Amino acid sequence: MNYHQYYPIDVVNGPGTRCTLFVSGCIHQCRGCYNQSTQRLDSGIYFTQEAEDQIIADLNDTRIKKRGLSLSGGDPLHPANVADILKLVKRVRTECPGKDIWVWTGYTLSELDDAQREVVENIDVLIDGKFEQDKKDLNLEWRGSSNQIIHTFKL
Repeated sequence: MNYHQYYPIDVVNGPGTRCTLFVSGCIHQCRGCYNQSTQRLDSGIYFTQEAEDQIIADLNDTRIKKRGLSLSGGDPLHPANVADILKLVKRVRTECPGKDIWVWTGYTLSELDDAQREVVENIDVLIDGKFEQDKKDLNLEWRGSSNQIIHTFKL
């Protein structure tokens, strides 16, 4: 898996102060996507064990109280990303108690395959659905278009 950007301190992509990872790879190619540079799987930086370890360390850093991890992109649930994302979210669950996990995907919940559903079983919030330019609404919280749905599983 590759990623484009990692923010150890982020207050935009989910509630509270968070760590946010923008992964590479998205098949949806939404018109008007604000993150077009993340759509190619081979773009960005290779996600190493060291990068994963840094996310865990940042989530557990007591100098700044962090609420959780946000995963966006690209698409964290792109089939090529699922194995690494699953490993990461399971590790966050084990090593970062009390931290929530939010995932943004262009897939809808009903479109997910078994591997993608396993990721979803280990997160708290899923924002699903492709960005649709004609349904863009700047007043929406945590999503860009009105067709996208916020699914809360745990919190």
